[in-house]
Amino acid sequence: MHSLTSLHTFGLSSSGNQVISIDSFDMLQKQFMNVTTDPFCILGGGSNTVFLDDYQGTIFKMALKGIQIEESDSEYLVTAAAGENWHQLVEYCMQEGINGLENLALIPGTVGAAPIQNIGAYGVEIERFIRRVDYFDLHAHSVKSLDREHCQFDYRDSIFKSQLAGQFIITQVVLALPKNWMAVTQYGELQNLTAPTPMDIFNKVVALRKSKLPDPIKIGNAGSFFKNPIIDKKLFTELQQEWPEIPNYPIDASNVKVPAAWLIDRLGFKGKKNGGIGCHPNQALVLFNDGTGTGEQLLQFARSIKSAVSHTFSINLENEVRLMDSQGLVTL
Repeated sequence: MHSLTSLHTFGLSSSGNQVISIDSFDMLQKQFMNVTTDPFCILGGGSNTVFLDDYQGTIFKMALKGIQIEESDSEYLVTAAAGENWHQLVEYCMQEGINGLENLALIPGTVGAAPIQNIGAYGVEIERFIRRVDYFDLHAHSVKSLDREHCQFDYRDSIFKSQLAGQFIITQVVLALPKNWMAVTQYGELQNLTAPTPMDIFNKVVALRKSKLPDPIKIGNAGSFFKNPIIDKKLFTELQQEWPEIPNYPIDASNVKVPAAWLIDRLGFKGKKNGGIGCHPNQALVLFNDGTGTGEQLLQFARSIKSAVSHTFSINLENEVRLMDSQGLVTL
């Protein structure tokens, strides 16, 4: 058995049958030459996966590397291999004078994981820049591509989490970044910036994320544990009558996004613990491991939060992180 504790940022004590690093396409083909029915897990940076228990399967650590840049009169095309670190890609692009990704700075994880989760922050989601996602089809044993329109992107969602789940391994992502850059500063504290440059936004986002989210090197966590729920306006109007101060972000004519952190904080979970698992005192959306936590404690605590939010607000919270037990994915 191989320890998985250092391979996921939540840092629960766990092991896996085997850990294999995929650092070339040839190795990828070799490992998946035949359709496998044995349990396996594709892992990037481990910042959005929590191993609750010893995993009875093989962990494939994505380590494909490489960045290529092409340009036309109107845009830059950035092709990045799945194993590249996301934040380092953002930094690299900015150093090359390629802007647009600054709102997505300091999001942990790899490039390959970014489209699966449709990562987003401060008013920007990666889907707006996706030109193409290349992936290895585990059944056809060949490389296939999906353009943005066919990735079925939604809030923290994509076709890779639904129809293609368990059938693919992303190998590279192609991003299209317009040369006609426009600042996105409508969200949160970014509204306080005056005529910002891309670097101003980058620095502000990095500072905000460092101030709000605990460093997983110091305390085990996987960032935002729950998705911000999207509810219909009828329910929101009803909630407003009892909690007029409830924050909201309109999605469309029928739906509103409300901050999960506000709901959790309102119910008094911020700072509370269940054994070695706690709700961070500065950010209610972050659950953490003090170093002694267990997978069972995490499930109990997360389920108690989910239940309380459902009972009080009639809102169903969904976990944003991928929870893995001995056999595979677990739902709350």
